[in-house]
Order: sequence, then structure tokens, then C-alpha cells
Amino acid sequence: MTKKPMISHHVASAKARVRHVFVRDLDCMALIGIYEQEKIKPQRIVVNIDLSVQEAAGPMSDDISHVVSYEIIAKKVEAILAEGHINLVETLCEKIAQACLKDKRVLAARVRVEKPDIIPNARSVGVEIERSRS
Repeated sequence: MTKKPMISHHVASAKARVRHVFVRDLDCMALIGIYEQEKIKPQRIVVNIDLSVQEAAGPMSDDISHVVSYEIIAKKVEAILAEGHINLVETLCEKIAQACLKDKRVLAARVRVEKPDIIPNARSVGVEIERSRS
């Protein structure tokens, strides 16, 4: 039985054959929030995703189908947002993490969703979660 690497933070590891795939500051519009105006008027959110990805054994080929694509990850976020209104940032984080973990190569996902335009004297507010394959 192959021992899975322990994920304590999202960095690449040659020893554990773990790659760090990330999406930084994905700027999106979303219907998110509990207030009535948030249910009808989209607002700006910023999404950051860090994935710990198990690399395949052997040499890597130069083929996109052999890696976890950051473009596909970004499109997953956009697809989740296109489904419609979400009350809580926490719920959005969970949906994004679960979408990432559907790829069996993803060992862990850290997701941060920020609402930069909500509190006037704060640069940003939001939630960060980390989920791993059980």
C-alpha cells in the first residue's frame, strides 16, 4: 500500500512528489450574501486557490491532460458562480474545494474568498478554508 504524503502546507515537495498548483486573485462578480441587495446585485469577490497535487510516477510528458490545469480550476469557480445566488462565503468556499477535490490527483485544497468592497475601512473581508482528501 502506498503511503499518502501528509499535507501541512501547500508547497511543492520533491520527496513527496507533490506539486503546488494555484490560482491567485481571481476577480469575479457574484450574487453572494444574506442581505436583499446582495441577492439581486452582483458584487466583486476575489478568489485564491492553493492545491496540493500528487505527481504521477515516472517522467512527466508535455501534455496538458497529465496535469491539474489552473485554467480548468478557474472555470470551475466561474461555473459555480453561474449557478446563482449563494448566501454565505463559507458555502462558496466549500463548493470550490469540493469541485477541486473531485480530481483524484488533488490531495488538499485551500480556498480563500474575499469581498473587497463590503466594509469601507477594510481592504477586504472573507473566509479561508482547507479541505483534504479523507
